[in-house]
Order: sequence, then C-alpha cells, then structure tokens
Amino acid sequence: MSELSPLELEVANLIIDSLALEDVTATDIEPEAALFNEGLGLDSIDALELAMAISQKYGFQLKSDDSNNAMIFSSLRNLTNHIEANRQG
Repeated sequence: MSELSPLELEVANLIIDSLALEDVTATDIEPEAALFNEGLGLDSIDALELAMAISQKYGFQLKSDDSNNAMIFSSLRNLTNHIEANRQG
C-alpha cells in the first residue's frame, strides 16, 4: 500500500465527507486506484458533488465538459495533482 501525501490524505477525506461514504477511511483509498467503476465505485452524480466540494474548498471550478476529466478523476493521485496545480491561495 502506498503512503498518502498530506494533500492526498486531505483530498481523500474530502471525498469521504462530501459523498458521505460509510465504512471507508482515507487510508483505505489507494492513491493510484480507480475512483470510479471497479475502484472506489463512484458514479457521475458523485463526480458532480465532488467537483462542488473541491470548488468550495480549493477555489477553482472543475468543468463538466473538460476533456481531461476522465484523467483528472481517474485516481486520488491524479485528482490531488490537479488540485495542487490549480488551487487558489
């Protein structure tokens, strides 16, 4: 199991809190594992809720029509890297 960086841990907790995931802890989320489908099992509604939570916490919009969304949301590590590159303040 990979170690989570402090920001990955923060984003993992944001995922759990914003989506009210039960029986999942931040350290249960593998940084390279899929967030959707066979991985954590998230769906498109979860993606919208998560995008809103990220917008509120980190001060930038994830657009639903962004062609990079599949890559951005593919894993905790990719999502965290995107947040790190785009967050305000």
